[in-house]
Amino acid sequence: MPSRHFHSSLQHQRELHEYDQVFKKSIEEPEEFWGGVADEIDWYKPFTRAMDNSNPPFTKWFVGGEMNTCYNCLDRHIENGRGKQTALIYDSPLSGKIEMYTYENLQHLVAKFAGALAALNVGKGDRVVIYMPMVPQAVIAMLACARLGAVHSVVFGGFAAQELARRIEHAEPRVVVTASCGIEPTRLVYYKPLLDEAIKMSSYKPSTCIVYQRDQCSGGIIPGQDITWDQVMEKAQPHDCVPVLSTDPLYILYTSGTTGDPKGIVRDNGGHAVALNWSMRNLYGIHPGEVWWAASDLGWVVGHSYIVYAPLLSGCTTVLFEVCDLEQIGSICLFSLTSPVRRPVIHTPTLSQANK
Repeated sequence: MPSRHFHSSLQHQRELHEYDQVFKKSIEEPEEFWGGVADEIDWYKPFTRAMDNSNPPFTKWFVGGEMNTCYNCLDRHIENGRGKQTALIYDSPLSGKIEMYTYENLQHLVAKFAGALAALNVGKGDRVVIYMPMVPQAVIAMLACARLGAVHSVVFGGFAAQELARRIEHAEPRVVVTASCGIEPTRLVYYKPLLDEAIKMSSYKPSTCIVYQRDQCSGGIIPGQDITWDQVMEKAQPHDCVPVLSTDPLYILYTSGTTGDPKGIVRDNGGHAVALNWSMRNLYGIHPGEVWWAASDLGWVVGHSYIVYAPLLSGCTTVLFEVCDLEQIGSICLFSLTSPVRRPVIHTPTLSQANK
């Protein structure tokens, strides 16, 4: 359901007129348009040019600017008085867990995990593969990479060892972050053995694997290769945000590989943050403090954009709903009625369309 009240016909006409004006300006004067929109993001160093299209179609956005995506997702909201607001709601009907994280809670955990990665020699530009189910630790790992200027590559938890190996071999991650298992309605999916097999298959070997041990099962720890999530967090010191260029990569997400080898799609920091932040208010009518739910998976681009980055950039509350089976679509609908979320929720049609 839309987050605003139904508009009168007059309001609707006025908004359509405003939309036409905004669209016209974005097409006719894109550099001026997006340069103005970029003011809604915090910059360590102002950009010298909003749009460099000298080598089409490889447009560079906000050239020369320095920022940090994690800072814009978390720290700035705390500084602006939203620290006690809920940033993330985790609802897992399969495990029976419901957890809520304020912006302060989430920032603390992300800063600590960033420190843990830094202690493992992960820095700006290094890659980190994240092979996890829909759990808060996956979001924390993504944001921690962004905090350091490292490049995360999330691999969908449904992929088998061979597909994971191909992505490890291509991305060459310094660290892999995984969980002991994922949960499906009729079984557990054991992630750690799949990761171990993938590493054996890959010619590239990551330095370290961090394993989040879930209550439902424990993954075998290989001495010299693995360390548990709790162990690295116990020793970690919080790490500050690292300024990166707008054009520096934020993440790599691989295509499915159905038409050939998987292709690594790179998203930059600045253009990504500016566009997603703008989209929440202007395309979806969602404002800071409101609750947003995207029915997707973190391993898909919709999950990256609209479970993690867009809602947090915008100061919203995002819902992470652990559903591993399309048969649970009925549970998704029921979620709106039974969850402690008592504010507007937006559903994306991704899973619904897949279930038809």
